[in-house]
Amino acid sequence: MSLFEEFGLHRRVLQAIHDMGFEAPSPIQAACIPIVMEGVDVIGQAQTGTGKTAAFGIPLVEMMTPDPHVQAIVLTPTRELAIQVAGEIRKIAKYKRVRSVPIYGGQSIGHQIRALKQGVHIVIGTPGRVLDHIRRGTLQLGQVRMVVLDEADEMLDMGFIDDIEAILRETPEERQTLLFSATFPSEVKRLSGRYMRDPRHVTVNRGEVTVPRIDQICYKVLDRNKLESLCRIVDSEEIQLGIIFCRTKRGVDDLVEALLARGYMADGLHGDLSQAQRDRVMRRFRRNEIELLVATDVAARGLDVDDVTHVVNYDIPQDPESYVHRIGRTGRAGKHGLAITLVTPREYKLLKQIERETKVTMDVRDVPSLEDVAERQAEMWRNRVLDVLREGGLGQYRAILGGLVDEHDPIDIASALLKLLTSGDGTRAEGDDYDFGDTGARPGMVRFFVNIGRTARMSPADFVRAISEEAGVPGEAVGRIDMFEKFTFIEVEQDSAPFVYEALRQSRINGTRVNLEPAKPRSSRR
Repeated sequence: MSLFEEFGLHRRVLQAIHDMGFEAPSPIQAACIPIVMEGVDVIGQAQTGTGKTAAFGIPLVEMMTPDPHVQAIVLTPTRELAIQVAGEIRKIAKYKRVRSVPIYGGQSIGHQIRALKQGVHIVIGTPGRVLDHIRRGTLQLGQVRMVVLDEADEMLDMGFIDDIEAILRETPEERQTLLFSATFPSEVKRLSGRYMRDPRHVTVNRGEVTVPRIDQICYKVLDRNKLESLCRIVDSEEIQLGIIFCRTKRGVDDLVEALLARGYMADGLHGDLSQAQRDRVMRRFRRNEIELLVATDVAARGLDVDDVTHVVNYDIPQDPESYVHRIGRTGRAGKHGLAITLVTPREYKLLKQIERETKVTMDVRDVPSLEDVAERQAEMWRNRVLDVLREGGLGQYRAILGGLVDEHDPIDIASALLKLLTSGDGTRAEGDDYDFGDTGARPGMVRFFVNIGRTARMSPADFVRAISEEAGVPGEAVGRIDMFEKFTFIEVEQDSAPFVYEALRQSRINGTRVNLEPAKPRSSRR
């Protein structure tokens, strides 16, 4: 199908879709909408950003009757997604008398109770808060005809399985169930097998997973130095407009505050902002009043700005689909873009998964030193000065400086002006580096104690492989390994030691919890 009109939708729903700017259905919408309207159960697999919400939102609104009771419930893993889905459904129902309400933790339950009492057709909520309302008697699901489980894999990852099953038991057995999931692990299969009736499967191929004009690079950073590392990377790049992605709303707020304190032009975007606040932030971003927009995945959906030069993954995305969706915010309209990902030692395996599934090998770099940043900034300033000289139009400025040239060297005058312009640049504090002290290692190495020995059926080669896979440290960076029955001493090159320490100190090797600590020098051991 190539047109929404071919689905047999009500004219009021079609008008709303037109107002939303949808011209033709996306592949997941074209596949799902007609099947959902047949009334059968559906399992949909599609990556983030494919129009999945409208794929169930359009038939949901279309199939609601005027009866003022809850006829459909949508469960989402996070409150940000609940707000996002509710906003989309409200737009689809713009001309149809279908009321929807989001209910989630963190908002006044009294406000939600009043909204539910006014008569609602569609409830969108997180499992915990929905169950809370059911137990209070403020939400009845006895007349529900449709249930949507959105991002089911993520809900199960977050431990919501018991809540979801408790909610499903409150709904009639004759309901229609729609399940959407980016992946289809065994837990999701079990859930669908238990609560769905002969579901139809709809899978949309990932298709192109990279944008050709986007360079993708990765910086290995230590968790404790992450903010300082970001500042150095930003200082060494010419960012006109950049989007920095964080995993949580709190992360966005904290990072914006930290960047503003360091003199960057930054603002945040997340699901808790009102539409008026969101519009204000976006206006400032489009007008170049802010250079760095810090956002969550959900808040950045639908964000359409052609001039974004950089995307920075401050927190690495949890799946390859989210990564592709994020980096697609740059390199638009035929322009060149750069995607930068910060990876801490414990996230290295996630990076490898993203590389495998997107078939891209990222350029892995070390964080620039303060000297590197100073050199790069000097180069940028030289280029800016040359650009201004080429543009000309300097007459009024020559008049201002004319008298000074008689008394001072022109180079000194230019240097003083540059100092005024760049005052404060390059003075940001060096991050706290690890000092493991004397560990009894050879020069240039750090010696670690590990609580795993030969009884765990480990060999030196197993340790080297684990260090390489977990921390992204090459095998040749591992030095002498002394194995005993119940513990092991491992030497690692000094530059790699912090990454090994952060990656392994709270991990598991062969199912055993690792306790890794800097070793004591031989003379002080008892």
